[in-house]
Amino acid sequence: MKYENLKPEVVAILNQDDQSRDEKLTNLCQFLSDSVAHYNWVGFYFANHENKTLHLGPYVGAPTDHTVIPFGKGICGQVAESNANFVVPDVSEQTNYIACSFTVKSEIVVPLFVNGVNIGQIDIDSHVIDPFTEDDERFLEFVNEEVAKLF
Repeated sequence: MKYENLKPEVVAILNQDDQSRDEKLTNLCQFLSDSVAHYNWVGFYFANHENKTLHLGPYVGAPTDHTVIPFGKGICGQVAESNANFVVPDVSEQTNYIACSFTVKSEIVVPLFVNGVNIGQIDIDSHVIDPFTEDDERFLEFVNEEVAKLF
């Protein structure tokens, strides 16, 4: 996968003047899901630091019951506390994993920083075991750097 080829489209989607932030993020999620075969669920969670919870934002993929996640719970909740990328090659081997669907085999979560504060994250589930590489991490860090400009 040549992620460099996807970067200009990421920028173009996020620079659409006639769309709200949520519309841009939904379109970005759809683009990522359509463009990367192993990105089967793509979404954003945003932090409420006062309540120490994450709240589901724009996403594409199967519906989820996980609309609010406490900090520390599951992969997303752990990233809210650690401020670090978390790649899970096989979700069945994670003890602090919130099961979304039996089809989810792996997950990557990359924090979203605005002015040095972790305001949320991009969360991607895959139906494939161990598909995420360092290239995915670097690309999703780029995505989040671009998304941060919307805030």
